[in-house]
Amino acid sequence: MDPFRIRVDDSVFADLRERLARTRWPDQLEGAGWDYGTELGYLRQLCEYWRDGFDWRAQEALLNQFSQFTTEISGLRVHFIHQRSPHANALPLIITHGWPGSIYEFVKIIGPLTTPEKFGGRAEDAFHVIAPSMPGYGFSEAPHAPGFDIRCVAETNIVLMDQLGYARYGAQGGDWGAPVSAWMASLAPERLCGIHLNMTLGRKPADAAKASALTPEEQRRLESARRFRKIETGYQAIQGTKPQTLGYGLTDSPAGLAAWIVEKFRTWSDCGGEVESRFTKDELLANIMIYWINGNIAASTRLYYESIKAGTFGAPPGRVETPTGFAVFPHELGILPRAWCEEVFNIARWTEMPRGGHFAALEEPQLLVDDVRAFFRTLR
Repeated sequence: MDPFRIRVDDSVFADLRERLARTRWPDQLEGAGWDYGTELGYLRQLCEYWRDGFDWRAQEALLNQFSQFTTEISGLRVHFIHQRSPHANALPLIITHGWPGSIYEFVKIIGPLTTPEKFGGRAEDAFHVIAPSMPGYGFSEAPHAPGFDIRCVAETNIVLMDQLGYARYGAQGGDWGAPVSAWMASLAPERLCGIHLNMTLGRKPADAAKASALTPEEQRRLESARRFRKIETGYQAIQGTKPQTLGYGLTDSPAGLAAWIVEKFRTWSDCGGEVESRFTKDELLANIMIYWINGNIAASTRLYYESIKAGTFGAPPGRVETPTGFAVFPHELGILPRAWCEEVFNIARWTEMPRGGHFAALEEPQLLVDDVRAFFRTLR
């Protein structure tokens, strides 16, 4: 394993500023707002700040406060944060990001997880935190051949934990991190003491009576999920079928990349339509920059194609007996009924959160950390 520090060459910023200055902007219908996608006025403002005000070096220093490494797994160079707690009895916890996220999502929770006593917690709830950049994301190498699906990401995580010498540990994740954690528990149940997910996974019960025995709130949530699939999954359709075609524009245009990503942070978060009520410009751009710096937005979207093609897109087949905790944030993309999740998982904890959305670690870090601590408290 090799120590790693993020250090982006100044030439990257010069090229970025030039591209942003030369952006060819589309028109927008009067009064359209965000109805047709990312709003023109907001994106121009964000890109102007990106060009003239954003300080990547400050964000780079924020990430470099954590211990980072790279290692080779199945022929790929994998980057990861490995922040050990000072407490010897800390539980190893691997946390996996999703799309369009990155390890940057975890900057607010790594400290509280590794040194809880400094953040109002108890030392006995400490974790050693491992946060990999999924292959094809962040600072990890992208797969070079077809077939690298979400199960492969889980297998990569298992090998990583083996290389680190952790024989028993927990896993946590939302978005892609949820199925990754679930697949890890399915593939290596003897290793996982528990998994904590902040996105619901499951399947509709075969028993018709059980499938339809829904509370009014569960019915409302299923209807909301149906609306989401109808009007908010265009990104998934193109990333799951023709990711390479999409990749040319997003790799070449920083404004295009920002538009593609920031719209998801607005739509998927509990922001009431005001994205900067939940995330600062610096937070939004730091995450976008990780894609821009590494030029891997096309590689990241291919995970949709590969996982849909392989049939591994959601929960693993069969039943996951590993104790599972769900943190249910009210503005999540699609919240399944608990009974549907119980078809797959051995649910040991189910927490209905008072607020928050898809990007829980950035949106509501304290709520997420508190629930992770409580869930694993009995599993150590």
